[in-house]
Amino acid sequence: MTAEPARTIEVAAEDRLRADLYNYLGLILSAPADRVLLDQTAALSGDDSDLGQAIGSLAKVAKVSTPQGVEREFNALFIGLGRGELLPYGSYYLTGFLNEKPLAALRGDMAARGITRAQNVFEPEDNIASLMEMMGGMIAGRFGTPAALGDQKTFFNKHIGPWAAHFFQDLEGAKTSVLYASVGRVGRVFMEIEAEAFRLTTA
Repeated sequence: MTAEPARTIEVAAEDRLRADLYNYLGLILSAPADRVLLDQTAALSGDDSDLGQAIGSLAKVAKVSTPQGVEREFNALFIGLGRGELLPYGSYYLTGFLNEKPLAALRGDMAARGITRAQNVFEPEDNIASLMEMMGGMIAGRFGTPAALGDQKTFFNKHIGPWAAHFFQDLEGAKTSVLYASVGRVGRVFMEIEAEAFRLTTA
């Protein structure tokens, strides 16, 4: 996703952490993790919460993962011969087909927010990595003024909430998942937390 030029934007610390986790999930799901990302992941630490424990488990797996192994895993999960084990697209999860109405609706909402697909990206915009990046960017203000909580809630409930936790659960249990099983656990728990937080807000 393309963003506006960097500038100083005041974002609450809690929202910055949320944006960071969305952006991390977007990054690690967009391409096989390289040595730098694996080392950064291995350095993560968590607390005793469900999310903290999931992050701690992911860090442990990252410490013993190699870029070559992760690339094979990523390809088996998302690319494969013809297709991978999983199809990480909102349209597929919501309708059973690619490039359906959910994608068209997302493109309309992206246009309304001034979010455009990067020129070197050819994946449909409703893939999980792009949606995580969009949500992180909206929270942090990468696409303009940081999105108000109500706008975040609307976007999440329309484009992420209906299917992302299901995808992450599938990733967690996929037969070829090792590192990405731990990524799936982090994503699933995070989506559950976000969904409940948005449910409780009146914004």
